[in-house]
Amino acid sequence: MSDMHSKLRVLFLCTGNSCRSQMAEGWARALKGDVIEAMSAGTKPHGLNPLAVRAMREAGVDISGHTSKRPEELPAPPQIVVTVCDSAHESCPIMPGARVVHVGFDDPPRLAQGAASDDEAMSHYRRVRDEIRAFVETLPSSIVNR
Repeated sequence: MSDMHSKLRVLFLCTGNSCRSQMAEGWARALKGDVIEAMSAGTKPHGLNPLAVRAMREAGVDISGHTSKRPEELPAPPQIVVTVCDSAHESCPIMPGARVVHVGFDDPPRLAQGAASDDEAMSHYRRVRDEIRAFVETLPSSIVNR
């Protein structure tokens, strides 16, 4: 248990906690679990996006067990909050002791609104998934040194 407290507690915050923040949490757990205790939450959580789950599964990361939650439902307060959408950045709740860093990513569900099928929509999810992975690979130095 003391190992968990030596890790940097990072909260990935989005509005719905359904897609981008969940992907970021999944990547951080998969790629940086030795140094980061990753969490995700939403200012207005509304359930896990099945296409986000599919995109992450294609990349070898299973987020199907994640749940949408509010920041106040987290088991421990974060040290750093990474807002991954503009709306969450603008309405980020005050979290004493936490530093807020904004790294915005496009919203796959919004981009995919005109898609004729889930398969057609997946290109948006894959692109954002890969952009989030590239960001997570730079952690924790890219957020600690900001």
